[in-house]
Amino acid sequence: MARRLLPILLLGLASAAHSASFNPRLFQNLGPQAVNLWRLDRQDSLDQAASRRDLPLRKGLTIQDGWRPTELDILESQSEADKPASAFEEFEPQWFEQPLDHFDKSNTHTFKQRYWVNKRHYQPRVGAPVIVLDGGETSGEDRLPFLDTGIVEILASATNGLGVVLEHRYYGESIAVENLTTDSLRWLSNEQAAADSANFMASVKFDGIDEDLTAPGTPWIYYGGSYAGARSAHMKILYPELVWGAIASSGVTHAAVENWQYMEIIRNAADPTCSHHLENSIAIIDTILLTGKFKTQLKGLFGLADLQHDQDFASLISNVLGSWQSKVWDPSVGSTTFDKFCAAINAPIPGHGISAEAVNLPFGAPERMVKIDEGFTLDLSVLNWANYIKNGTVARCRTTVEECFGTFDDSQFQDTGLDQDWRLWQFQVCTQWGYFTTTPPDLTQPRLMSRLVTLPYLAKICKQAYLPGESFQVPPLPNVTAVNALGDFDIAADRLAIIDVDPWKPDTPHSDDARSRPDTTLRPFKLIPGAVHHWDEYGLADLSQEPEEIQKIHAEMVAFVEAWLEDWSPPAKKE
Repeated sequence: MARRLLPILLLGLASAAHSASFNPRLFQNLGPQAVNLWRLDRQDSLDQAASRRDLPLRKGLTIQDGWRPTELDILESQSEADKPASAFEEFEPQWFEQPLDHFDKSNTHTFKQRYWVNKRHYQPRVGAPVIVLDGGETSGEDRLPFLDTGIVEILASATNGLGVVLEHRYYGESIAVENLTTDSLRWLSNEQAAADSANFMASVKFDGIDEDLTAPGTPWIYYGGSYAGARSAHMKILYPELVWGAIASSGVTHAAVENWQYMEIIRNAADPTCSHHLENSIAIIDTILLTGKFKTQLKGLFGLADLQHDQDFASLISNVLGSWQSKVWDPSVGSTTFDKFCAAINAPIPGHGISAEAVNLPFGAPERMVKIDEGFTLDLSVLNWANYIKNGTVARCRTTVEECFGTFDDSQFQDTGLDQDWRLWQFQVCTQWGYFTTTPPDLTQPRLMSRLVTLPYLAKICKQAYLPGESFQVPPLPNVTAVNALGDFDIAADRLAIIDVDPWKPDTPHSDDARSRPDTTLRPFKLIPGAVHHWDEYGLADLSQEPEEIQKIHAEMVAFVEAWLEDWSPPAKKE
């Protein structure tokens, strides 16, 4: 049973550990392999922090003193070193007390939910809006850029309203439990998180503001992107009396156990040459893995000859494909990993007699083939893919490849400490949301991922990581019905905006499986040309410097929010 509040010291250390930060690969649900990659990323963060010779550590000691810091010391110090830039310092964290369980009044445990406020543009008056951004499946600190120059700042500036970022329960420092066991995680649900937001909107008192800005006496505009986008839409459905308007950006309102369409969007949107070489490469790789001929040689090219299970190999080499989702129009925050990967797999290979001209020839052309062993040749794209994974991922392994990238040892997923924050979103995946990234069911269809990456392989993490508790057990498959009952593809309401286009489109109301609908001011339904993932959430201090399509969507969002606010009037007072 969770305590009412954790000791302050423990909360501080947990926060530092959580600053190792959310790994976007976890949201793409590449299964247990994503946890291994999370560990590598976390170790890299520890190493980078420990290597700073001037790194301040607890008790005033530094590495030069000959004192070696513990992992928590490093994480805590890194958290201090990585605090947001001075522009964010005006947003002091504040705290709101929430029930741990909104639906069981006999449970009196509470926790502190963290939030931040932007008062720059607030003008006291009847109808002054509150623009709240749902923090979603990461630390709320990661959302502060949106409070500073992103969508919250844009809408607050246009409406002279108040901007807020609200951290999701269990993430960042909004922690109410002492560990992340199955029982301790049972309050991490869509229903409880929505009730948090509703209670906050109806009860919060903002420091330094005399006016009562609680809903429904004040118009609240709820914004979310991705998972938080689905939550934004759900808030409008579940609490229409509190949420005057909501914006669901890349909102995944359709929960699905399998999500094979995710990679299909990437396959069709990527550079055609790159996509073609990936399709052909994975077909060759699958043939080798499934027949067994030259399998050891193939895995050895990737530096993974000693990786016991072929499914682990197949999932690991595909992890880079998820970097597509991190492409952002603002180069200061966007990732170029996918584009670099595409360039790398079709590059000439020095020392193998592959000419620069060969890269322009079709996959499998004799001029592109590299001899690996007697009777074993591969197209240069397969070899380049191998080198990319070997040098970029496998080289980071400190022990054996089985220890780093194997996923069949259940014990490696059963650490329930608060620093294991990968357990949070994965728990939500296993209980309610799904989205396991599988491959197309039609075996003849081109694909970017190996056929060996199956649902049983991806979903086994749910049994491995979440042992049955005394009070809660993870279901055999996620209960996606609980999410889809709130509207699914057809979710709609007055003053609910749907904004999409990205790899998650198949799980949004813009899916090809959803009914078409008009784009109106009352019910906006918009696509951003060429966008990837909730691109409207990002913004620049000088809006005129944004790309044309981003300026356009921001102007449209301001326009429909202003129109919504014109229709608002104070609710009649109850006698």
